[in-house]
Amino acid sequence: MFKKLSILRSISLLAISGLILSLAGCGSSSTGASSSASSETRDYYKVGVITSLSGAEVYGGNVTKYGYDLWADAVNKKGGIKVDDKNYQLKLIYSDDQSDPTAGANAAERLITSEKVDFILGPYTSGVTKAVAPILDKYKVPMITGSAESPTIWTQKFKYTFGTIPAADLTANSPLDTLAKLANPPKTIAVLGVNDAFSKAVAEAFKASAEKNGMKVVKYDVVPAGTDFTPLISAIKQLNPDVLAVGGHETEHMQVIKASKSLGFMPKAFVMHYGITTPDFIKNLGKDGDYVYGAAVWTPDLKLKDDLFGTVEDYVKASKEKFNVVPDYTQAGCSATGEAFSAALAKIAAKPPLSEQQREQLVKALEEIDIQTFYGPIKFATEGNWYHDNVGLKALTIQMLNGDQLVVGPDNLKAKDPVYPVPAFNAR
Repeated sequence: MFKKLSILRSISLLAISGLILSLAGCGSSSTGASSSASSETRDYYKVGVITSLSGAEVYGGNVTKYGYDLWADAVNKKGGIKVDDKNYQLKLIYSDDQSDPTAGANAAERLITSEKVDFILGPYTSGVTKAVAPILDKYKVPMITGSAESPTIWTQKFKYTFGTIPAADLTANSPLDTLAKLANPPKTIAVLGVNDAFSKAVAEAFKASAEKNGMKVVKYDVVPAGTDFTPLISAIKQLNPDVLAVGGHETEHMQVIKASKSLGFMPKAFVMHYGITTPDFIKNLGKDGDYVYGAAVWTPDLKLKDDLFGTVEDYVKASKEKFNVVPDYTQAGCSATGEAFSAALAKIAAKPPLSEQQREQLVKALEEIDIQTFYGPIKFATEGNWYHDNVGLKALTIQMLNGDQLVVGPDNLKAKDPVYPVPAFNAR
């Protein structure tokens, strides 16, 4: 009997010990990545990357991947990020957001809690970025996106989210401002937008810019993703606007050009902001993509340089050698995200793996950096409507020709005069 009671007592003690350990484990998980990171030992930075490797925005997702990969390659070839007297290599851990905000939020949680990443390089789309940002605030893990441009990201003032590309409401007005200064400027415009965070913001900016410059808006429509543009273009053709401006991504832009050509509609200019510089737009449309206007903050012919990539020409060469593509401003912006992290990590002497306290210091260091890169200046706003967005870059008006991004405005920065009206599809 005594032996049986002793056995029962031992079992009870084991059960209680297990319960205590279980409760202790539950308590430690609330600190997110901090406790697990502090108990880990490694001599490299583990960098999470969230982007669209599948789904509707895979084209743009690949652009971000090229940019992030080039940064990691360049750093690792130079020995790593130098902190004090030691260099630390980079390891990128990719997670596919499937072009979907919910999948993006899940990817962020997985990278933080399972992979124990030190920091994150952010998504291609603004919609996914907005879904990921609250997760980062919850676990106190900093992220810089090299792509997202919706103004609604920055007005929400997420503490741990930064961006290297100025918001669309700071750049999208550039093409119409350039056209408005011509001797014979456009008088009428139709504006289409896709109902996602970035595309809608671009369409709104186009409309506001057109009205500011005295153009009559004969059509303004924001449509769901996946909409067939053919009937919309057919209706716009009847209105005969001088300009058709489209807020979308490269897939929608290609669809609009193809639908316009099939219907025999050729306005005096297409204006499309981002997407027209991507390899897929150039490859799939060929001559039909020529003369389209867009907005940019960087082009491959700028005379900029830094210690990591060298000149812009060197960066373009590296991109061609590794991916066989001429980089656009999103790819360059993604590479520059890493340069911002490198500068901030060196400033606070943060060695991997990062603790919660170090990640907090990293956020403060990012708020204070003011660096010149091959991409241009990086300085994040710390207040106002563009909180944590890079407000150091100026908008350029570009016009595509033979796959090249030609700067045609503003006047003090242009490489050539804008072509307006543009040639018909069958006259190129």
